[in-house]
Amino acid sequence: MLGPITNTIQGVVNFTWPMIIISIVIMVSLRVCYLIRNKEKPIIYKELLMLSFAIYILCLFQVVTFQDDITWSSNNFIPFKEILRYDITSRLFIKNVLGNMIMFLPFGFFASYYLKTDKIPLPIILSIIASASIETVQMSIGRVFDVDDIILNVFGGIIGYLCYKTLKKAGDILPKFCQSEWFLNILSIIILIGLIIVIV
Repeated sequence: MLGPITNTIQGVVNFTWPMIIISIVIMVSLRVCYLIRNKEKPIIYKELLMLSFAIYILCLFQVVTFQDDITWSSNNFIPFKEILRYDITSRLFIKNVLGNMIMFLPFGFFASYYLKTDKIPLPIILSIIASASIETVQMSIGRVFDVDDIILNVFGGIIGYLCYKTLKKAGDILPKFCQSEWFLNILSIIILIGLIIVIV
């Protein structure tokens, strides 16, 4: 099951890498100038999270508005119509069902992290707004509106929120040095390197 998901992620990176490189250079240079000008000390793990969120939004935009990736199906306004037609072991289930959930998992995580919310309604509402706007725009640019995509995106946002809550609780019970800035900086760099190795 991880094979198709990894391949999909690699496909997204292969498709969006020019935009990712340009965006990283622009955002990092602006951020460095801002920190120097205002004499602020950078906190590496927070800077990496901020950069990751910006790159995620840019990749999400490019993937959902890519014109050549049009599916020749009709709009779907009936909940669960598309979800239930896939065999759970099929490639289409992994791509369309799991893919739509995984696509919004980072959104739920980042929304919860930046809002510091312990309540689930806010990430759900934000996921609905973001996903509904995506589906509406897709319908207006020649792609299709699918209410099942919204349902799956919101479920992915909920999983992202649960990941945030789990990590927050785990962080609270870990030894003090694991909560220190230097440890989180090193951990974030290791995770970043690991992701780059897996994707590339």
